[in-house]
Amino acid sequence: MRCFNCGCNLTEQDFCTNCGVDVNNYKLVVSASNIYYNDGLERAKVRDLTGAVISLRQCLKLNKNHVDARNLLGLIYFEMGEGVQALNEWVISKNLRSKKNIAGDYLNLIQSNPGKLDALNAAIKKFNQALTYCYQGSLDLAVIQLKKVLSMNPSYVQAHLLLALLYLKSEEWTKAKKEVEKVLKIDTNNITALRYLQEVKRVLGEDEGVKGGGKSRNTAKAAAEKLTKISEESFQYQSGNETIIQPLNAMEKKSVHSIWNIVIGIVLGIAAAWFLILPAKIQNEKAVANDELRKVGEQLDVKAATINELESKVKILEKETQNLQGQLEGFVGSGGTMEDVEYLLQATSQFLEDPTATEEIAGFLEKINPASLTENSSPSFRGLYQLLLEQVGAEMASSFYEEGRKAYQNNDFEIAVEQLKKAVTYDPKNQDAYLNLANSYRKMEKLTEAAEVYGKIIELFPGTDLANRAQSYLNEITP
Repeated sequence: MRCFNCGCNLTEQDFCTNCGVDVNNYKLVVSASNIYYNDGLERAKVRDLTGAVISLRQCLKLNKNHVDARNLLGLIYFEMGEGVQALNEWVISKNLRSKKNIAGDYLNLIQSNPGKLDALNAAIKKFNQALTYCYQGSLDLAVIQLKKVLSMNPSYVQAHLLLALLYLKSEEWTKAKKEVEKVLKIDTNNITALRYLQEVKRVLGEDEGVKGGGKSRNTAKAAAEKLTKISEESFQYQSGNETIIQPLNAMEKKSVHSIWNIVIGIVLGIAAAWFLILPAKIQNEKAVANDELRKVGEQLDVKAATINELESKVKILEKETQNLQGQLEGFVGSGGTMEDVEYLLQATSQFLEDPTATEEIAGFLEKINPASLTENSSPSFRGLYQLLLEQVGAEMASSFYEEGRKAYQNNDFEIAVEQLKKAVTYDPKNQDAYLNLANSYRKMEKLTEAAEVYGKIIELFPGTDLANRAQSYLNEITP
């Protein structure tokens, strides 16, 4: 026995000699678990499988890591036809002890025989279907289904018990007794099977007594009636040494009786067809119709699932198409990347033809969307743009600055803003252009834009008189 805390072997002491933890109660629990295991093992040897299952489950309640108990419980489940529960116990056992564990051999044996595993799964499905038929009241279909289950898995105790119960329900006592005896061959102490067997024996014993007594009484009564009838409806005479008993009106009665027998036979035949054959035929047709409906329902479910899957794929593809169309618009649409590339190429072509045509070059550069000049754009695109901007920047900046300064002096601040923004774009170091731009915004009472430009001046030209003036204006307009 090993310590639950450190894993060292325990001695006779009530504490672990390695880690010092108290193991008195632990020893008691493990000992009780082993007692239940031994009891389950003894019961299994005499095929008291129900009792063995109870003892082994109690053992695992006390010690869930008891590998031998799990292996034995799996074997018992497998013997009783419970393949899924057996595999469950063996898998847990294998996880608890991966090496030198016979559960691995059991699992390999099952896995190496796929046909056996498929048969177990099919038997469980058919058993569940039989239960469904029972709940629906289709007991005949349940019996048929259970017979199929037992043909696949003859040791399935639960299927035998359910089939025996259905036979008891239909008062087929002999068939019920056979199913119960099959269960008791597998599990000698199955409480449910013993209860069914007791009921069968009780009913069969009562029926035999009633049938025997009734038969003797009926025979005596029939003999008495026969003698009375002979005396009343016949006369006798002597022919030599023989006594002849001659019925009165024998031919007449014979013909009448024959007619009545024919009529009664026809009536009984019709009644038998109506009460015995017709219901069975109707039930069989219902079973066939239900089976067809089930198959059609399964096909419809499969088709519905396929349609839903295809609709989901269509939606995904439509969304992807929209995204691609949006990306394509970003490339080729108005203000798209391809249009900006075209403007840059036109500016480059104009520069190569006539480097002095600064206004034309600047016109193409102004049409380029600023969003295309971010870090996400191509470095080559940004580099060529900056190169052209430097070539025409100084001259264009000077021109735009003069136009903006004149507009500012004439109090035409909107034109001043428009021209001065272009001036600082072409010449970011033009201090006067920045100051006049900020002042124009302030005169137009666009204080947010003005504060932004004043902040730009302080950032670009720190420590200069221009920065100090910008700070003063900024203080005035900032609350």
